[in-house]
Amino acid sequence: MSNNNQKKIIIVEDEPSLIFTLRDTLENEGYEVHIVEEGSTAVDKVQNIDPDLMLLDLMLPGKSGYDICKEVRELKYTFPIIMLTARDQEIDKVTGLNIGADDYMTKPFGVKELLARINARLRRATTYTKTGPIDNLTLGPAELNLKESYVNKPGEEPIQLTTREVELIRYLVSRTNEPISRDELLEKVWRYEHSTNTRTVDVHISKLRAKIEINPDDPKYLVTLHGVGYMLKVD
Repeated sequence: MSNNNQKKIIIVEDEPSLIFTLRDTLENEGYEVHIVEEGSTAVDKVQNIDPDLMLLDLMLPGKSGYDICKEVRELKYTFPIIMLTARDQEIDKVTGLNIGADDYMTKPFGVKELLARINARLRRATTYTKTGPIDNLTLGPAELNLKESYVNKPGEEPIQLTTREVELIRYLVSRTNEPISRDELLEKVWRYEHSTNTRTVDVHISKLRAKIEINPDDPKYLVTLHGVGYMLKVD
């Protein structure tokens, strides 16, 4: 039985044993769970239930997880998407992040780690600054609208930001002109409680640079401090 306070999670997966495990685990945690086993019906289901988070398998009958992710983002949905994949090649993970996913997990994965990532994605910080969340930011010619999750750059169509990218920008803004380590970003933005070998931070920084910098290969604002981490430079 659902209530208005329950977070809705849509699971797009066709493996029966994994569906059973995920549904049982998430319902025991108090989530409202919706299952989609055919890729071709996933986007319609999203529009019907307006979920708070999606667990999305890459290899599905009817339509791939990549295509579903792209369509969901094109419809301007910004809820977190965690991709579930049996592939362990880095290029597959980077591709997923580049088209709008917020995170990924490679099968087989531990249920506890999945729950930790789901909880982290759903714990949306209400503010990173003393004066409240910043909704608009100008970085050179780039105009960022964090409330509506997009970037305007001269001569280009509006560029969509993911929920993770918005959270990352907000945290960087709260520490403007200060060096921030990868571990700190993992803790404060991803809410991981321990260091990890994942390149998630680097991948997201690279994606974000491509969206906000005029020349991502020579960044002026989101800069790398070798051996330290990153810094958002604002005059």
